[in-house]
This record gives sequence, C-alpha cells and structure tokens, in this order.
Amino acid sequence: MPIKIMAVVLHSKTKHTHKMKKINILSASLALILFTNLNANAQFKLSDIFKKVTEKTTTTGTPSTLEIGQGIKEALQIGVSAGADRLSVKDGFLGNLAVKILMPPEAQKVERTLRGIGLNKLCDNVITSLNRAAEDAATEAKPIFVSAIKQMTLTDATNILLGNKDAATEYFKRTTTAQLMQKFSPIVTTSLNKVDATKYYSDLTTQYNRLPLVKPVNTNLTEYVTQKAIDGLFLEVAKEELKIRDNFSSRSSTLLQKVFGYADKKKS
Repeated sequence: MPIKIMAVVLHSKTKHTHKMKKINILSASLALILFTNLNANAQFKLSDIFKKVTEKTTTTGTPSTLEIGQGIKEALQIGVSAGADRLSVKDGFLGNLAVKILMPPEAQKVERTLRGIGLNKLCDNVITSLNRAAEDAATEAKPIFVSAIKQMTLTDATNILLGNKDAATEYFKRTTTAQLMQKFSPIVTTSLNKVDATKYYSDLTTQYNRLPLVKPVNTNLTEYVTQKAIDGLFLEVAKEELKIRDNFSSRSSTLLQKVFGYADKKKS
C-alpha cells in the first residue's frame, strides 16, 4: 500500500477512535446522571413511604394507660404554660376583655356616680391597678399547676381524656383552687400596694362616701382581685384545653396526636 494512502487510513481510524471515545464518555456520563437521578428518586420515594409508615404506627392505634397519662400531662403543661404566660405580662389582664378585672360589683354604682361628676381618671386608675396586681400574681401560678399535674394519677388522666371538653380545667379547679387562694392572697396584697391600687380605691370610696345620702362602700380588694385572678387563669387554661381537643394542628407531638386521636374515635 502506498505510504500516502496508508497515512490517510491511519488518520481516519484515529479520528474514528477519538470520536468513539467521546461518544463512550458522553454515554457513560449520561448513564451516571440517569442512575443518580433514579437512585435519588427511589430514595425519596422510599423515604416518603417510610415516613408515612412511621407516622401511621406512632400516631394511630390504642394508646397504653401510660401513654394516656404522659399525653395528658404533656397537654396540660403546654396549656398551663401558655395560659399563665399570657396573663402574667403587662396588659395580660387589662388588655384581655375576657378576663379584665372591672370595678367590684358593689363599687360599680360608685364608678358610675364618680364618672358622672368628671372623675374618670380616678376610676381608670383603680381599674388599671387592679389588673396590674392580678398580672403580678399570675407569675406564681405556673408552679402550682405543674405540681398538680405531677400528682395526677393514671385514672385521673384517663377520666380527663375521655371526659368533657373542660375536664382538665375542672380537675385544676378541684386540686389547685385552695392552694392558689393561699398563695395569691399575700402576693395580691403586696401588688395592690405596689401599684397604688389600695390608695386609688381608698380615694375613690372616700370621694363617693362624701356624697350626701349614699351608702358607704367597703370592699376587701385582696379577696376580690385574688378570686378574679384565679378565675382568669382557669379561663385561659380552658381555652388551651379546648384548642388541643378540637384542633389537630395544636397537637404538637406524635404522643398528643395518638392520645387525642384515640379520644376523638371514642367520642365519635
């Protein structure tokens, strides 16, 4: 074969070889990308399946007595913390119309009379200071509620779970009211003095009692504000209890979902 022809043939084969190498490399790359994507998709799907299976096995079925006890205690701790925290800040009582402390019933006529003669500021000061005293006292509520939760029996927990929508709140009323009254009373007395509620109320009743032909008004402010503060706490706890019972999205753990999901089925 002539040298020139041989050179052309060799050059052609070399170009063909390079071209084939490029094709093979490209094919291998595409295959690798395709395999990676398929593998990732497979892993994603398997992960989803595993997640669904896990959720199904952990949030459904009949909870044990121990799980019911743990679930109820978890729910109550969440409710108590949220309720007490809302009330123990500035305007926690004053800014919440559902629990705002108004003038004592026997002093409401006093308020109307004094507002009628332009003493609005004096009346406002009394109401603001009463609510500030309650907000101050509410900071002490959480430990008392938590102690009641710790002492709860498994029977108590089951009765609460399958009871009325305010069963937990009623449990707290039975087990904490006396202790709350005892604990709150000195705190409220101190708070009333600290925020000048006692002074403002004394000024208000003094002004009123000076009016002709009125019946003198005397109120035990400590007792009144203490009871109102406790009533407000129970109202907020009841809201949190209802939220967990009625709203799936408020059940923030698999345990709560399982326990209250079981309660839903039992009541349906």
